[in-house]
Amino acid sequence: MKNYYFDYAATTPIDPVVVEKMTQFLGLEGQFGNPASTHVFGQDAKRAVDIAREQVADAIGAEASEIVWTSGATESNNLAIKGAAKLYQNKGKHIITCKTEHVSVLDTCQQLEKEGFEVTYLDPEPSGQIDIHKFSGALRADTILVSLMHINNETGVWHDIEKIAAITATRNILLHVDAAQSIGKKDLDVKNIPIDLISLCAHKTYGPKGIGALYLRKKPRVKVAALLHGGGQENGMRAGTLATHQIVGMGEAFQIAKQLQKQEVEHVQQLRETLLAEIGDIATLNASLEESVPHIVNLQFKKNGKEIMAAMPQIAVSMGSACLSKGNEASYVLRAMGLSETQANNSIRFSLGRFTNESDVKKLSQILKSI
Repeated sequence: MKNYYFDYAATTPIDPVVVEKMTQFLGLEGQFGNPASTHVFGQDAKRAVDIAREQVADAIGAEASEIVWTSGATESNNLAIKGAAKLYQNKGKHIITCKTEHVSVLDTCQQLEKEGFEVTYLDPEPSGQIDIHKFSGALRADTILVSLMHINNETGVWHDIEKIAAITATRNILLHVDAAQSIGKKDLDVKNIPIDLISLCAHKTYGPKGIGALYLRKKPRVKVAALLHGGGQENGMRAGTLATHQIVGMGEAFQIAKQLQKQEVEHVQQLRETLLAEIGDIATLNASLEESVPHIVNLQFKKNGKEIMAAMPQIAVSMGSACLSKGNEASYVLRAMGLSETQANNSIRFSLGRFTNESDVKKLSQILKSI
């Protein structure tokens, strides 16, 4: 029985070009040195890291010096939120986020609440987006940080970061954006949008797991208190030996994603249209087509989602974030958007990507109809 992958929002396969690039930095014949070493092996590795830093920065219109390597978006979110909160707490202790954020943001905010910070969790509109007027109304004199994702990992809904950033910049409030799902899907350019901190990761963009980055605006200068201490790597903001092969993989993956974005979005858009045309009579979309990226399609059925998934073991899909896949509760994202427990439990996330084709989508449609 052939298996079909429709869970690109959970993780993507590494692009073959990226795999080949990474292998050049592993073995004895490759550039395996420690980038912090001053000898020729280390400096060869450092040059590769510098190139990758430029590639990642270029994907969001940043400068290489504004990129700090991390182990992934979860660490980037922790470093951005905890690091900024603790460094700027003398200005205030109020943080704003949204109830539909990734759990690595919500849990981090809850931890800060235990440490004396106050967090406002905004309710999204039924569309999944936040109301700009309600957002503005939640800002206070002691608000030091706003943390909002660019593209939601469960629904594909995007926040209007440009409008949000215009407000935070005017009020001199730090804006952190979780952009784990953004690269290759929707533009996010810091040259045009005054974002202060951006979390990035490789494995949602056909790169390796275990590597990510945090963008920190240089002008005006944004800093964070370090979570990890040690060798002083990454200008003292993230200690630890740099994983050259993973970093090179992330850089290559981001460069490819930027080059292919236009054609890939068009490709995935067509796949989503095919899927919705095939099963529109048995499913309802949980997000607006105009306010979500085509790569993530969250559909509601008249049957329990777990039962549907159990009936099609050859189809890789999910009911929400992979980070919460062991939980028994319905998606907190969908419930925050106003769906009932039953409606959320009847919903499944289908995510499409670079290697999905139309025949795969039609096979999926046939199986869903039969169920």
